[in-house]
Amino acid sequence: MAGGIGSRFWPFSRTQHPKQFHDVLGVGKSMLRLTVDRFAGICPPENVFVVTNRDYVDLVHQHLPELAEDQILAEPIGRNTAPCIAYASYRIAQRDPQGVIIVSPADHAVLLEEDFRAVIRQAVDAARNHDILITLGIQPSRPDTGYGYIQFHDEAKGQEVAEGLKKVKTFTEKPNLELAQMFVDSGDFLWNSGLFIWRADVILHAFHHYLSDIAEVFDEGKLMLGTAAETGFIQEAYSRCRNISIDYGVMEKADNVYVLPADFGWSDLGTWDSLHRMGHHDADGNVVDGDAILYDTKECVIKTPSERLVVVQGLEGYIVAEYDNVLLICKRTEEQRVKDFVADVKSKKGQGYN
Repeated sequence: MAGGIGSRFWPFSRTQHPKQFHDVLGVGKSMLRLTVDRFAGICPPENVFVVTNRDYVDLVHQHLPELAEDQILAEPIGRNTAPCIAYASYRIAQRDPQGVIIVSPADHAVLLEEDFRAVIRQAVDAARNHDILITLGIQPSRPDTGYGYIQFHDEAKGQEVAEGLKKVKTFTEKPNLELAQMFVDSGDFLWNSGLFIWRADVILHAFHHYLSDIAEVFDEGKLMLGTAAETGFIQEAYSRCRNISIDYGVMEKADNVYVLPADFGWSDLGTWDSLHRMGHHDADGNVVDGDAILYDTKECVIKTPSERLVVVQGLEGYIVAEYDNVLLICKRTEEQRVKDFVADVKSKKGQGYN
């Protein structure tokens, strides 16, 4: 899934060039490229589908030149994750109704890739053999209020559908700090990673049962998928699909949802603060990507163009981020205001800055 704008990462992530097409971690590869490479040895290149906004199709081709034209599924408008997943699932079901699908956002970071692949293989085996919907749950390391949480039933070993899987009890969207602390202390809550594994027939059955309006739309046009008529059908289909997430539309309602607890150095890299946690720190706790000289500066994120020398003195706990025609200087503790900044800039300065 590579269609989002990532506005919380502004000004680095912009409408015309969102964060999945950037080298956010400073490793020489975009987030999209890293995501696809992560599945090497699990999913062959010809089985990779990227769902993105139609404005980003050329960008996807630039970052993933090995993909054929029909492996990039272009959405006319953003309608959240449920229509996005329905589109890809119907296309995949055409090829193989029993095919196992792995759904991955294109802007997440994984530090322990071999551990990640081992978990994915375990989940794929379980999905192949059982009619279940699997989500990966990350062992929480802190009471983070920026993630959703999954509570699981702590069933006896013999009652497991497959080794390691836990039946999901509840989903909770981004709690306050007190509640998040209770979740972490309880030991039976995991972070919701947004990574899903299921068979094509199982997810399509779930769409028919829980999101029948979306299933009806795609059922009407499924014979057009993979043909010259696909673009026209998708344009019309998305105008009829409501904006709804797969979590709210299916996962929170279905009774065959399981979570596989995992720990592979994961972050959704949704914010500047998450980059500070994941990035390489200097001796003063700064994460720096760019040509910068720092004096008396601690616990900052500095991400600036390599061709511009930046000198920073006397800052502690700040974000200093420049991209294209925008420079942002903001306290890390105030980063939730970035969306407000974007809205204000858009109203006062026009579209060229968002």
